Amino acid sequence: MTRLQLRFDVRAPSASPASLDEIVAATLDMAAWAEEHGFQGCSVSEHHGADDGYLASPIPMATAIAARTQRLRISIAALLVPMYDPVKLAEDLVIADHISRGRIVTTAGIGYRQEEFAMFDIPFAERGKIFDEYLEVLLRAWKGEAFEWRGRPIRVTPGPYSNPIPPLLMGGQSKTAARRAARLNLPYQPANNDNEINAVYLEACEAHGHEPALYPPGTGEMVWVAEDPEREWSRIGSYLLHDALTYAGWQPPWQQGSAMQSRATDLAELQAEGLYKILTPDECVAYAEGLGTHGSLLLYPFCGGTPPEFAWEAIEVFDAMVRPRLPA
Repeated sequence: MTRLQLRFDVRAPSASPASLDEIVAATLDMAAWAEEHGFQGCSVSEHHGADDGYLASPIPMATAIAARTQRLRISIAALLVPMYDPVKLAEDLVIADHISRGRIVTTAGIGYRQEEFAMFDIPFAERGKIFDEYLEVLLRAWKGEAFEWRGRPIRVTPGPYSNPIPPLLMGGQSKTAARRAARLNLPYQPANNDNEINAVYLEACEAHGHEPALYPPGTGEMVWVAEDPEREWSRIGSYLLHDALTYAGWQPPWQQGSAMQSRATDLAELQAEGLYKILTPDECVAYAEGLGTHGSLLLYPFCGGTPPEFAWEAIEVFDAMVRPRLPA
């Protein structure tokens, strides 16, 4: 069975006719709609200080989606742990865990944009040390025990809905991240399928005596469905290019490639590159079949701030002309 997923980042660039509150409202409506139309999950992301209003607070958004749904699995991918007080973060994720009844799954990320670390007055060079320390606080806090951290008396109550902790994965695309996941006995979700880094994770799990849980990412390709792709490129291409250029501008030279990393500089290059796909219904069915029985088809309805009216058109074409033809 091909899993059906939606991705939301709740952004509204200046060129979009939609306001941010309209996109927020449409996001919640579409998540509820998706659950009723056979989708298994959705994801939200986090970045700070973006000109287009990119989602900076994923926990409230994920919790709002959980309150509008009953079954949909909600992924925060990734939560930038160093940007938070870890004790308050432990409390917030516990309440999100209860509201969602275990449906919110958080991928812990370290972050890579120096502007974001400066915004929160966090030394960029110390981010690895801070990340390790905060993760240890989270895991300890969720045990419900009283302890002291940095001279502060800590006790987080209530305990999580999930046992023993709210669902937590380790993100990151480095050997350090892989070893960190193994050491903390957390499932590992790398940014791409790098066999060398995956092998480091598996070896480290064996060394620590932990059972590995490796969650490879999807293809990283944005999928959009339209009966007339060329017409759709003319309508939404500028939003897709905005998304591609924004991420490309954020990637530092040392950052190892994520699953979605476009090198296009204009719309023609973006269309030829193939990471952003506008497919006919027939093409989308073939694409989904090519993902295999355990693949995930990711739709990105508001990509780059695409107006809700266009997003709803595409999602309804998918529902009418693609979803009924996928394996049940």
